[in-house]
Amino acid sequence: MVQLRVLNGSRAGTAYMASRFPVTIGRASEDDLQVIEPGVWDQHLQLDFQLPDGFRLRRLGEGRASVNGAEFDELTLRNGDVIDLGAAKLQFWLGEVRQSNNRLRETLFWLALVGLVIVELLLLGALR
Repeated sequence: MVQLRVLNGSRAGTAYMASRFPVTIGRASEDDLQVIEPGVWDQHLQLDFQLPDGFRLRRLGEGRASVNGAEFDELTLRNGDVIDLGAAKLQFWLGEVRQSNNRLRETLFWLALVGLVIVELLLLGALR
């Protein structure tokens, strides 16, 4: 999962979690991440995941954009990159990984192990 953190403007401090790609970023209401700041166009940027490159950011239309101060048409993002589009700043960040709950599996494993030990003890007792 990918996070796009809004660093300034009216939505500063919020984060958009992207789990499906491609993601469009811009002023339009149909954009996945709507950014309403001066200089942001409708469908300004598109973020996509491509193997083996990784997360690719592409500029759409005539809107200007830069990553870490360098303008681009298309590039591969790295964790922590700062994206400037118009007056808005976003930070690209890989989302936190959540560990799944394995309590049931662990409990079943330990119960099976205890059961196996009991069966072995019973077999040893029967051999005497």
